Amino acid sequence: MGQIKLTGSEWSVLDSLWRENPQTVMQLVANLGRTVGWAKSTTITTLRRMEEKGLVHCEIAGKGKSYTPAVIKGEAEVSETRSFLDRVYQGSVGLMVSAMAQRQELSREEIAELREILAKAEEVTEK
Repeated sequence: MGQIKLTGSEWSVLDSLWRENPQTVMQLVANLGRTVGWAKSTTITTLRRMEEKGLVHCEIAGKGKSYTPAVIKGEAEVSETRSFLDRVYQGSVGLMVSAMAQRQELSREEIAELREILAKAEEVTEK
């Protein structure tokens, strides 16, 4: 699918579908109404646009439609993270972490988690 660029609305729909799929239109209407406060018409319009963009698959099931994600969550996360890093931090993970650390935005637990992630990454790189 190449570089994946999703709007906030598209993330909301896909997040619901990544948690449970397939879902009918009415299931999505209920889930998105509860999580993001959308009306039925907003959900239906968003699904139609996402289907046109190839972000969801639609299957006719009896009188209704059922949807599944056409985007793999991990691929979307990587693409969006890379896009964010490129836009905001000139592609540098170091600049992002430095900005968070300088503003004291990282808890001790997050710092420990980052150390563990870096240690594992270093092991993989050395192999």
